[in-house]
Amino acid sequence: MFGEYYEKLLKQLAIEFNCSPSDFLEKGNFITSPAMNEGRRLYSNDKPFLQMATLGFSSVFMADECLHEFLRELIKDAEGHHLFEFETLPAIKEELSKYGYKLNPTHHMFLPCSNVNVEERFPVKWLYDEEISRFYGDKRFPNAIAYPERCPLRPDRIVVMALDGEKIMGMAGCSEDGPHWQQIGIDVMPEYRSKGIGTYLVTLLKNKIIEMGDIPFYGTGAANIHSQNIAIKSGFKPAWVETEAEKIDK
Repeated sequence: MFGEYYEKLLKQLAIEFNCSPSDFLEKGNFITSPAMNEGRRLYSNDKPFLQMATLGFSSVFMADECLHEFLRELIKDAEGHHLFEFETLPAIKEELSKYGYKLNPTHHMFLPCSNVNVEERFPVKWLYDEEISRFYGDKRFPNAIAYPERCPLRPDRIVVMALDGEKIMGMAGCSEDGPHWQQIGIDVMPEYRSKGIGTYLVTLLKNKIIEMGDIPFYGTGAANIHSQNIAIKSGFKPAWVETEAEKIDK
């Protein structure tokens, strides 16, 4: 299973980083120029100033031309995955600040690696597309669905909720970040945590997305061990790391 999705990931990242799929598997590092290629995941309408990703081999930087000289010196003789470590990231952050940009935290991304069948443990309710809209602005669900309002670039497609009577114990949702690429997020209410609800809902949603023929993926922070454990127990495994520059608000 993982190999199939890994091949699709290589093709997807090649679209997004304006490079060849094989570039992510090489020993060297690569710099490309920004492009808004069709089929990319959509997080902004603006042309990227800097995006960087690694699958553990090379690192690929898609960057504005003004950064190329700096990046060529930075990546010289460097192992790709080391460019995502603390000894390197502050230098990138400092360079970006000269142009009014900041570096976002790294996103640790997961792909499906195994089938996990779950027996019914909690009553659930499914919502699709416009049915989700009544929850926009609900502060309980900043990860499961768009907050505070619907995001046209990456619309929410499916929500599954675990219920205790009429009370929502937790909610998992997916947004279509790119064509057929569904990113899963999860929120469990504090009083219902440590009961396996997060893993249960994420597994149900992952399986539903696969049944639909789409690609489920999961992202979390480097230090969010609890979230990473949910991904692993739900049948995901680490696949790539990425981050990007964002314009500093003034």
